[in-house]
Amino acid sequence: MLIYLAFGLLLLLAVVSHVFRHAQKERVAKENAERAGLGSEGARAQHPHIDVTWCIGCGACVTACPEGDVLAVLGGKAALVNGPRCIGHGLCAEACPVGAIEIVMAPPSMTADMPQLSPEYETSLENLFIAGELGGLALIKNAVNQGRECIDHIASRVGALRRRRVGEILDVAVVGAGPAGLSASLRAIEKGLSCITIEAEEFGGTVAKYPRQKLVMTSPVEFPLYGKFKKLEIGKEELMTFWKKAATKAGLKIREQERVEQIRREPDGAFTVETSKAKYRALTVVLAIGRRGSPRKLDIPGEDLPKVMYSLIEAEAYTGKRILVVGGGDSAVEAAMGLAYQKGNKVTLSYRKDVFSRLKERNNQRIRECMRSGKVQVIFNSQPTEIRPNSVVLEVAGGERELPNDYVWIFAGGTSPNAFLTSIGVQLGRTDLSATARAEAREVA
Repeated sequence: MLIYLAFGLLLLLAVVSHVFRHAQKERVAKENAERAGLGSEGARAQHPHIDVTWCIGCGACVTACPEGDVLAVLGGKAALVNGPRCIGHGLCAEACPVGAIEIVMAPPSMTADMPQLSPEYETSLENLFIAGELGGLALIKNAVNQGRECIDHIASRVGALRRRRVGEILDVAVVGAGPAGLSASLRAIEKGLSCITIEAEEFGGTVAKYPRQKLVMTSPVEFPLYGKFKKLEIGKEELMTFWKKAATKAGLKIREQERVEQIRREPDGAFTVETSKAKYRALTVVLAIGRRGSPRKLDIPGEDLPKVMYSLIEAEAYTGKRILVVGGGDSAVEAAMGLAYQKGNKVTLSYRKDVFSRLKERNNQRIRECMRSGKVQVIFNSQPTEIRPNSVVLEVAGGERELPNDYVWIFAGGTSPNAFLTSIGVQLGRTDLSATARAEAREVA
């Protein structure tokens, strides 16, 4: 009898321990969801839709997602808790043992500011294509594939386009030298197309400043002039080295630090691409410029140091650092709070005004909590005047103050790529522009 009683007690303890661990795990998931959801408005592109009728709450989807904190098991069911961070690779759907996850596009209300694209990534302007993050998906694999496929579509029609034109003209102008732009440029060389690649900043685009120590490639991807790239985990530096070797081997020359200011479609159907340095004529254009737009810079000494960034991609990559965040809007406050939650970080927020005046109420309450608890130090009436390798100099109420520093994030606003898209005639809205709709759009234009 005592043996059965002891066995029963052990079983009860095991059940209680399991329930406690599950409850604790769910509590942490809820806290992460709450934290990740600061300023979150939902998925903006391809993302998982979970049928809770079939979901068994096993958490396989949570484990499969390499982005972290996108999915969580809440109340015994999987849930999308950080939609904007989802980049649509679909591993969660593949991992679900009961088929409860379907990959869908965001509703029109969330894609109203996305460019209209055909299945071939062509915009409402014939022969102007968009590849990569600007089209709605941020995954490096997607960007590489889209850049390559855009050129394949261009190559299939460039012969006919050449016959309609006279004079010296390029087959394709690629704008951007990130994953999509590099893939498109290398594919153009592989296909024997005349091509120019223009980059506003440096080789690698956004990836050159990517903070993650590892970039997860969720499945093999085909790089032009290389073939199948099967490595699934690769560090940023290794990926950049690989791209530079591929570009050098192919003879690809990129016009860096040259910003495209306007793209005009001429009466003959070709494009004139105007940059800060020159003008180019091309039969087709591939835009691979990302969605972040052009950040506004402070134009102070030291702003070109590699420790200075203008967007926060992954707060978890930074621990035990002395960090300065500059700005007083929602993006700056959210970045400061996200970084402050990471172990060992000392975060200071510099804002040029004497009070926050344009925050969402949720952010306003949370930043005040962080200030009271000491998680974030806010210095009002201040602005950076110089960034040094190991410190930052602030002007504070007419005086000068130097802070020890490892990293600086600047959120001073910027120019949205949508304004540029609209100015060149690209229509925004649904991301599945059909051939018929595109023809109608051309007639209206």
